[in-house]
Amino acid sequence: MTPFIAEIIGTAVMILLGNGVVANVVLNNTKGNNSGWIVTTTAWAFAVFAAVTIAGPISGAHLNPAITLGFATAGMFPWEDVPTYIAGEMIGAMIGALLVYIFYKDHFSATSDEGSKLACFSTGPAIRKPISNLVSEIIGTFVLVFAVFYIAEPSFSAETITNAKIGLGSIGALPVSIIVWAIGLSLGGTTGYAINPARDLGPRIIHSILFKAKSDWGYSWIPVIGPMIGAVLAALLFLTLK
Repeated sequence: MTPFIAEIIGTAVMILLGNGVVANVVLNNTKGNNSGWIVTTTAWAFAVFAAVTIAGPISGAHLNPAITLGFATAGMFPWEDVPTYIAGEMIGAMIGALLVYIFYKDHFSATSDEGSKLACFSTGPAIRKPISNLVSEIIGTFVLVFAVFYIAEPSFSAETITNAKIGLGSIGALPVSIIVWAIGLSLGGTTGYAINPARDLGPRIIHSILFKAKSDWGYSWIPVIGPMIGAVLAALLFLTLK
């Protein structure tokens, strides 16, 4: 398995489980309907755990263009590999979103609220204020990327990336999962904490294809640009403090 394939599979699994819990919580007639934010954030955290466990030994399990950009900015990942990784992450996110639709198809049909359907694919603001929403995504992603630097630094460098391993076996995937969980619980209430451009944009594209409905493209730039800014700021601070 190549890093490109690993990023596709890992990201697809993450989106299947992460967006899958959203579908379970918000769509009509599911066993998990209205089970709440704790269920959503917990499942998203362990979706990351599953994905990192799968992809980590092969690609380092970026699963997120913001992580890829942050590592490259910090000199810990070769710039020439950035397009390949981001392409894999986007493809994986779209595959994962399609699988969520297939899995919950009957429940999508049973749900009339278009906002609930869109929520199973992409994020949206609780209060629509673009600047505030952008700041939320910047800060959330900054926390994620900055923390990941300190988890990943011993294993992920320009010299060792091809042989990157997750320390302590699969348990090494747990720290980043806990970070994602904390971000969701503490900072996720404003925008739904995309903190990952592929996680939002890939599924939003699938939503627009499947439903031929409004996919809130006016908001879509925020969960793409915000995480990228947050990642670069985290990388710059990391380099300053080294």
